[in-house]
Amino acid sequence: MTDSLELGVRPLTLEDVERVARRGAQVTVSGGARQRILASRRRLDELLAQGERIYGVNTGVGGNQGFTLQPQQMSLLQHNLLRHLSCATGEPLPAAVVRAAMLLRLVTFATGTSAVRPEVVAALSEALNRGITPVVPRYGSVGASGDLMPSAYIARGLAGMGEAEVDGRHLPAAQALQDAGLQPMVFESKDVLALINGTTVMAASASLLWKDAVSVLRALLGAVALSVEALMAPAQPFDAWVHERKGHPGQIAVAAFIREAVDGSAYVAESSRQSPYSLRCVPQGLGPVWEALEDARAVIEREINSANDNPLVDPVTGALYRAGNFYGGHMARVMDAWKIDFANMANWGNALMAVLVDARFNNGLPANLAPQPGLNSGFKGMQLSVTSLACAVRQMAGPSSIHSLPTEEYNQDVVSLGMHAAVTAMDALECLRNETAMVLLAAAQAVDLRGGPKGLGRGARGIYDCVRDAADFQNEDRPMEQEVAAIAGEIAAGRLESRLI
Repeated sequence: MTDSLELGVRPLTLEDVERVARRGAQVTVSGGARQRILASRRRLDELLAQGERIYGVNTGVGGNQGFTLQPQQMSLLQHNLLRHLSCATGEPLPAAVVRAAMLLRLVTFATGTSAVRPEVVAALSEALNRGITPVVPRYGSVGASGDLMPSAYIARGLAGMGEAEVDGRHLPAAQALQDAGLQPMVFESKDVLALINGTTVMAASASLLWKDAVSVLRALLGAVALSVEALMAPAQPFDAWVHERKGHPGQIAVAAFIREAVDGSAYVAESSRQSPYSLRCVPQGLGPVWEALEDARAVIEREINSANDNPLVDPVTGALYRAGNFYGGHMARVMDAWKIDFANMANWGNALMAVLVDARFNNGLPANLAPQPGLNSGFKGMQLSVTSLACAVRQMAGPSSIHSLPTEEYNQDVVSLGMHAAVTAMDALECLRNETAMVLLAAAQAVDLRGGPKGLGRGARGIYDCVRDAADFQNEDRPMEQEVAAIAGEIAAGRLESRLI
């Protein structure tokens, strides 16, 4: 049976976003949502008939809002919005992010506050359900009047402009619509403004990044657990009593995660020896990251269920509101904070790798985890790569939101830069995922050199098996970039996470 999601009956969750964006779940718009959409559209038409001056409908936009349009010009304005915003640059955003953005715009429309025509809602949902994904360049949004430029690239695809991705192929959007039996949209008043004026693309990015970041964090904690085993570190630092005395929920959760992973281990022994901080202080160091991700869920889910358009129409009272819900401050702040967390995780992975490969600290394992050190360099090169990636993540950790510049005739005089935060967070997480894959490979190598997987705790054994399904023990130097990519793929797909405990 095809997975489906009805919009407008309950709040959307981050899991719902992933179902549609990555797994192809089909969407429908509920009857109640359709009634709200019709009510707000009727109210907009009534206000226009009464001679109301409405921003972006019968006026120019932004710094042009002082210009009044004639009725016959309103449709042309909507198409011109697409034309003048078609100047984005950079590599295309991932197709899943674009699909998530299409979904989130439908959710905004389902609130009944955008006064968009039902035909536009139908066209957007049809394109999403048929796998027509507009090609959207990365750069162009300043996140103030929302993600105007990337959202315009999505909207113009409905009109047969630009390119679309279908089944992994890029082709003209007009051809994609024709192949699917769909007609290009002819937009009328408010249609395009409703499609582009919101936090759609940055919120879509945050929604998918959240799940990806959770997977990378748990994979890194899996690498910690394997390292605790391979280095025969004490388990006492993870005892529940210790972390209950501190009280932070993220710290308690990380300690429980490691404790359960090494449960039943023959390698972890109690002793008076104190291990390095990278092994001993994991709950205190990475617990805040766990906690921040948990806290961010509520912020993102509020955003993806919000009315983030302008102007807004109350479908119940008919009141028209000229305001700023399109501003991306919440999403920018969430993703800027994540970049700092990613840098801390990258530092942790780098420290862990250093302990694993250095014969001074790895409790009797060979230098660089090479069975024949000297002739073979083992994981020496991979340590260099880990450090390079950690430095890259740190370089991308600077906040985007503080770099606001006034633009658009000083109408957008303070901007959120939410998409800049999203793009750098995506790039940083990709580096961190690859770094984590390398640490996992090194930790599995250390386990084999210590005596093999039979002595591992139950959870750690699942992690080890997942690594070994994709990469063999390194008994002599060999190229390993494909194995790194394979482990990174397991992390990205959530398969390693599913075998952690």
